[in-house]
Amino acid sequence: MSERGSPTGWFQRLFPSPFQLSLYLLTGLMLILVMLSGCDSRETREVDLSKRVDDTEVSETGPLHQDDVLLFGFDLRGTPEEDAKQYLPFLKYLEQATGLHFELRFTSKSRPIADALGLGELDFAAIGADTYIVAHAKYGVVPLVRGLNAQGRAEYQSVIIVAPHSPLRGLEELRGKTFAFGGLTSTQGHLIPRIILAEHGISLDDLAGYEYTGSHQNCANAVAAGQFDAGGMQDLLARRLADEGLLRIIHTSKFYPSSGIAANQQVPSDVLQKVKQALLDFQPTGVHASGLYHWDRTEMALGFSE
Repeated sequence: MSERGSPTGWFQRLFPSPFQLSLYLLTGLMLILVMLSGCDSRETREVDLSKRVDDTEVSETGPLHQDDVLLFGFDLRGTPEEDAKQYLPFLKYLEQATGLHFELRFTSKSRPIADALGLGELDFAAIGADTYIVAHAKYGVVPLVRGLNAQGRAEYQSVIIVAPHSPLRGLEELRGKTFAFGGLTSTQGHLIPRIILAEHGISLDDLAGYEYTGSHQNCANAVAAGQFDAGGMQDLLARRLADEGLLRIIHTSKFYPSSGIAANQQVPSDVLQKVKQALLDFQPTGVHASGLYHWDRTEMALGFSE
């Protein structure tokens, strides 16, 4: 495999050295998960993708089924409705900044977004590190930018949550308990929580049971409702829900490289450059704030970096 097709070669070029060890951990566990995911039948709590904003709203960003429309997808974070409301105004900004036409595209439960992006069913996608690693290794997808959080850092964390009145206080108490993950391919909702558990000597076999709920919001709802003893999810939503007294955080991970936006390698270079520059110019707390929907709740609150 060439350096371009090698996840390790990509890590060395794209991320600064402080991230290297974390990324090696991500890669190793990701490869194991990829091998296992094909035979895993326990992803039973998937979000219903038929529950979405109506097609007229989704198609506002460009004419449907036109060759000049660029299709933009995303890893599910909250509900399809909420995610769509966040991305639609963002795509309008990209249209204004580039003169190109974009359409928001949902991917089906049976089609991993890494495959949809790599095979050209999407032109661009907002994805986490796990999805990017797979898509780059299999299809050579092109990285454009990484998201900047509210502190201006291109990195994020995962947390382990319990219900507010749960007796659980530490990770060592999770043996023999039930656990909720987000999506099977989610970095913050699956991969990093698996690393956290492994670092504390807890394997999936040590749990009484576990399920993949399909999104961070679904994971939070399931734990808050008492359907699971604990769960792993993204930091931003978890902290907001904890502040509201709906959850309690018992562990926070170290920092890992944040989500970003990547492109299918067949997208023309001039289009890539236009879109990348527009992403780097995006000022969601400044001149481009008008019309955005809860952008501060995303992993790209302050825009993007190289």
